[in-house]
Amino acid sequence: MKDKIFSKISHFGVGKKLCQVLPLYLFTFLLLSCSVSYKFNGASIDYTKTKSIQIADFPIRSAYVWGPMGPMFNNHLRDEFSSHTRLEQVRRNGDLKLEGEIIRYEQRNKAVSAEGYSAQTELSMTVNVRFTNNVNHNEDFEQQFTATQSYDSTLSLNSVQEELVSKMIDDICEQIFNACVANW
Repeated sequence: MKDKIFSKISHFGVGKKLCQVLPLYLFTFLLLSCSVSYKFNGASIDYTKTKSIQIADFPIRSAYVWGPMGPMFNNHLRDEFSSHTRLEQVRRNGDLKLEGEIIRYEQRNKAVSAEGYSAQTELSMTVNVRFTNNVNHNEDFEQQFTATQSYDSTLSLNSVQEELVSKMIDDICEQIFNACVANW
């Protein structure tokens, strides 16, 4: 069968050698004619339309408070957008607008030991976010983002609080970033 095809092709002036490399040429042509764009930070922003972002300070509205948490969160959220996008951060009239508040910061027993005492404690943080896209209002939302971290109950919260809050802030800021500008 293969010889019949080659004899017919040879009849039309195409050599056997060309028939063997033709698939390679087609593959190369398809590969070069297609362009694939992937951004490793996950952001999908049309910078021709969206140039700026306004990020308000998120006040702490939780009944239980750890003072440094507010500034840590606000700074990290701004850093997340400045390090992963080319958006200019402005004080007002941004193409994108982020505002909200830290609404919950609490701890609870997560696991009980065989003796009936708390073995692990879970710390959680919840942030309410209002996102406005002044370029495309169909993408506006209000949503809550939560992160948790656990620690051994034999440790005091004061000894682990900064590390755990930092991890929760990382997690929440990444969730917010993905919800706002990572349109998968």
